[in-house]
Amino acid sequence: MNIVRPTAVGMSAERLARLGPWMEGYVESGKLSGCMTLVARHGQIAYWDSRGVADQSSGRPMASDDIFRIYSMTKPIVSVAAMTLFEEGKFQLDDPVSRFLPEFGEARLWIEGEGEAMKTEAIGDAMKIWHLMTHTSGLIYGNRSIGPVGDAYQAAGIDFSGSRNIGSLEAMTKLCASMPLRWRPGTRWEYSVSTDVLGRLVEVVAGKPLGEVLAERIFKPLGMNDTSFAVPHSKINRLTELFERCVDNSYISVDPASDQSSWAKPITLESGGGGLVSTASDYFKFAEMLRGLGTFEGTRVLGRKTAEYMMRNHLPGNSDLTNMGQPIFSETSYDGIGFSLGGSVVVDAAKAKALCSEGEFAWGGVASTAFWVDRAEGVVVVFLTQLLPSSSYPIRREIRSLVYQSLVG
Repeated sequence: MNIVRPTAVGMSAERLARLGPWMEGYVESGKLSGCMTLVARHGQIAYWDSRGVADQSSGRPMASDDIFRIYSMTKPIVSVAAMTLFEEGKFQLDDPVSRFLPEFGEARLWIEGEGEAMKTEAIGDAMKIWHLMTHTSGLIYGNRSIGPVGDAYQAAGIDFSGSRNIGSLEAMTKLCASMPLRWRPGTRWEYSVSTDVLGRLVEVVAGKPLGEVLAERIFKPLGMNDTSFAVPHSKINRLTELFERCVDNSYISVDPASDQSSWAKPITLESGGGGLVSTASDYFKFAEMLRGLGTFEGTRVLGRKTAEYMMRNHLPGNSDLTNMGQPIFSETSYDGIGFSLGGSVVVDAAKAKALCSEGEFAWGGVASTAFWVDRAEGVVVVFLTQLLPSSSYPIRREIRSLVYQSLVG
């Protein structure tokens, strides 16, 4: 992909070059093994650079076509796939989830107690599809939630991301439906397995496995040739190594850049909440399609009105995440940040206390990856690395400052 002179898109080359030393600082300090940043404006890539290595054992330098586990950056992609079905009249956003996934028809709300002594009650109004897309469904992440419901999830083995070759998306979703809801749908935002359940709903509505739906409706039309739920053998030499930061600040390799990787093996569970791998160029195409309100280089994935509607704040009363639930998630404060049908959206830039634009659409992955789409400034940014968890360092806030300080026109 071509890279233009920053000045051609109203950016200072000198200021944009500050991204290099910033990335180098993380690598030289040992905080990141390697990382990559792509910055585009008005559809033109103005900066694309990487530092460090993709694989520590071999010392292979990070390359522009390297493949990363994008984890929760899968969620916006699955949400777009769902919206393509919505455009065809296959469902309405306020349809009960149980219309397509009957197992949710008997959903119960947790009241008190734990284990077999747990008390529940009927949830009242049904869980709707828009609840799944906004993470206000009452579902949770078992490994992130403290309390009886989180314990029940863990005891039941509900783990969409860790069970890539155990069971199926259908089986895991049914298991999830057997758990009590932590919150009454629509009353609280809590990051959860909602998009995994949405992925299963997409399968049922489309009548095809999730991976096929994504390939037909998004990957093939946009030319996202390296985005999938598994890495084929022919591309394994481009996979990056995954690390985890421990409580004592040491680092361990948790998934190799080789054919021994979990992503290099056959899978039976395609996680709509966090199962994809991708590259910087592939994800740029997806993000640029969103900036283009559904179109990229002449290929239309969503209608203009659909894309606009999807990326607006859908929390009740135009609330932000702080007022609807978690005041902070990962390393990022959620003051002034709302939630759309698939990602965060800035509703009050001043309250967010970070350089950004109101209406900015964004999300990230647990391995410290991130992207955002700023239609007001015409900016798209993709940042890729492989460090668990994403709360390790304030990368996402820092990169915003570095990108926006380079705007001069």
